[in-house]
Amino acid sequence: MHFVNVKGILSAGNGMNLYRGCTHGCIYCDSRSKCYGFTHEFEDIEVKQNAPELLEKALRSKRKKCMIGTGAMCDPYMHCEEELGLTRKCLELIERYGYGVTVLTKSDRVLRDLDILKRIHEKAKCVVQMTLTTYDEELCSIIEPNVCGTKARAEALRIFHENGIPTIVWLTPVLPFINDTRENIGGILDYCISAKVYGIITFGMGVTLREGDREYFYRALDRHFPGMKEKYRQKYGYSYELPSDRSRELMGLLREKCRANGIVCDADACFRYLREFPEKYEQLCLF
Repeated sequence: MHFVNVKGILSAGNGMNLYRGCTHGCIYCDSRSKCYGFTHEFEDIEVKQNAPELLEKALRSKRKKCMIGTGAMCDPYMHCEEELGLTRKCLELIERYGYGVTVLTKSDRVLRDLDILKRIHEKAKCVVQMTLTTYDEELCSIIEPNVCGTKARAEALRIFHENGIPTIVWLTPVLPFINDTRENIGGILDYCISAKVYGIITFGMGVTLREGDREYFYRALDRHFPGMKEKYRQKYGYSYELPSDRSRELMGLLREKCRANGIVCDADACFRYLREFPEKYEQLCLF
């Protein structure tokens, strides 16, 4: 872990990444790709220590309230958050200045901030997004080795719903020949139904691989799934998109279960919901 001062913290779309790198160890992580220009080891977390100061300055200067997002590139609830509390400090500022927030994570550490996320939602809007990829806990511990299992994440989703906070699940990626089964997708969907999630985001059943990410993924296949790397190479070569042969079947299952249970499964509709700042609250801010 090392500390840096950065020049800015909010993107043009009002997203922020407080850390750079990750310790969750997911074998498929796109953020490892060379195109992102890491100059340090991926597990050597870069901490943007002046993020709260920059965020406060940005929030004070905005002319219109909006949703602030975090977690698009690096998980805001990695192990170091327990010690540093950088995400919490930024959430406190978001609450103080009356903005909404959406967090994307695959860790139940997000429950540590349930109190402040509830206060943000009472004043404006909060949406918790959680990544779920693998229903089988043993397989999950191989694919996502240094983070809590899917059952614990599903329990976190249930707790947020019970506290009135809407949730969205990212059901991606799905790894061909590994977890692209009806049992896996069906199990995850049952978790989503039980937790009464608002929506599910997926881009089809499959995975994407780029330079840097691909090599790490293939080394993991050699360790845990002997012979699988050659199967991938023969079928996909160096393609960026690696769709499952069962994508059509599994997407049909997803749409069927979502339709029957009132869950939004159109990705564009989910993204619109994440961006929408409550109009009623925005009007109250004018008086």
